Amino acid sequence: MKPDFFSSTPAVQRVAEHLRALDHPHAPRLLDDAARTAQQAADALGVALGQIAKSIVFRRKSDDVAVLVVTSGDLRVDERKVQALVCADGGKLGRADAEFVKAATGFSIGGVSPLAHATAVVTLIDAQLFRFEEVWAAAGHPHAVFRLTPAQLQALTGAPVHDVTVD
Repeated sequence: MKPDFFSSTPAVQRVAEHLRALDHPHAPRLLDDAARTAQQAADALGVALGQIAKSIVFRRKSDDVAVLVVTSGDLRVDERKVQALVCADGGKLGRADAEFVKAATGFSIGGVSPLAHATAVVTLIDAQLFRFEEVWAAAGHPHAVFRLTPAQLQALTGAPVHDVTVD
C-alpha cells in the first residue's frame, strides 16, 4: 500500500476514518489497476465476481434523494423492486448521472463506497450478498477497496437487507 496515495485522496481518507471509527478490522487496500467495474475488481483481487459488493445509485424523483443499492457483482438490480421499497405513493426512481452520484455520495462512479457519504442516502443491501463469507467494497476511489462480511456491511451501514435483484 502506498500511504501517499491515501493521504492525497480525501474520499479514501474519509472511508478509512469511518471504518476506524467503527472499529472495522480492515483498512482500505490499494489495487494496482483501477477497478471501475465489478469484474475488474474481482480480477484484481482474485475472487468470485459475486464477492464484489457493487454500489448502484438511483435518484428518487419525489425528493431528489440518492438511493444506494449494494449488491453482488454478478447480479443486476431490479429497479422495480427497489422502487417498491423506497418510493411511497407510487413514486418513481430515476437514473443517477455522474454529477448527481458525486454530489450525493462524495464519490465518483467506480469508487462509490457503501458508507461515509457526503449526504444522507437511502441504502439497501441485497440479500444475495449473504451467499459469501467475505465480500469487497469500493473505498472511495477506483483503486481502493476494503474487505468485510455481509453481516459487517449491514452493521456498518445500518441498511436493511432485501431481495432487490433480477430473478
